[in-house]
Amino acid sequence: MSTGAEPGRGRSEPHPGGPASPPGGPESSPGVIVDERRRLINVAYRLLGSSAEAEDAVQEAYTRWFALSRQQQEAVASPGAWLTTVAGRICLDVLGSARARRERYVGPWIPEPLPDRGEWIGGRAGGGAEPADPADQIVLDESVDMAFLVVLESMTPAERVAFILHDVFRYPFAEIAAIVGRTPAACRQLASSGRRRIRAARTPAPPAAGQVGLVRRFKEAWESKDIEALVALLDPDATMTADGGGLVGTVLRPVEGGKSIAQYLLHIAGKAPGLVLLERTVNGRPGLVAEHTGVPVTVAAFDITDGRISRIWAVRNPEKLRAWT
Repeated sequence: MSTGAEPGRGRSEPHPGGPASPPGGPESSPGVIVDERRRLINVAYRLLGSSAEAEDAVQEAYTRWFALSRQQQEAVASPGAWLTTVAGRICLDVLGSARARRERYVGPWIPEPLPDRGEWIGGRAGGGAEPADPADQIVLDESVDMAFLVVLESMTPAERVAFILHDVFRYPFAEIAAIVGRTPAACRQLASSGRRRIRAARTPAPPAAGQVGLVRRFKEAWESKDIEALVALLDPDATMTADGGGLVGTVLRPVEGGKSIAQYLLHIAGKAPGLVLLERTVNGRPGLVAEHTGVPVTVAAFDITDGRISRIWAVRNPEKLRAWT
């Protein structure tokens, strides 16, 4: 990555230095520049946990690119690397300010859940239609699994950027250093620290078929108000966290213990007649979407340990459900 100026957080975008591309060359053509957007959205979502914030960060990077003169653009050896550097620095700044914003957030903050283009069961094939932009550009894999994203929230902004760019997207530490304003050696340490956090917090995912069956039995038990079946499917030390963002009613603290979660779920079912549960893919894993009068009101993601549900993340904040409507 060519960065003629000294890189660092909060500084201006990289100077268009390095070997110049030929005027009008293919690397800086508008089509190639626009094609970078999908990759940048994927990077930014994993860094920020929000497709809306990812879109804003990438849009800002493009705004800065198109603000360059034609001569400055042609002087950039790799426009894709330039855009990555700028978008990465923007995300780093957003992560820094997000900590202060989330201190004022009402209740727990959960990363924005994403739908898949298809369904993992029959039924509403295409019923969710194509996810909204930019969610439709995000590749769903284990690096957007909700449990993974939640662990990322425990990292410092610099750790998260270094870990995601290196371990997920395979960027060299020399390029990451230009984004976080640290030496390559320091970035290596940041990524290593992030890697340890992931290893300490995550358990191996069960086979996909097992996840589907367990979530389906959970759905059926909830629908039939079978508390004994719910308790049997939940780990005794399970935790359920809900995110309403202060915009809709929900529990403001995590519900702990399988029995307490089962009782709470039955309480909710009794208060919301007409609630319809749908089996959907949530961040690449089997999950549930609760609809009321045809409108998604809750998206639930699950973590499974030793054949039981150990974590439930229920997103109710309507601002985080736009890709599901």
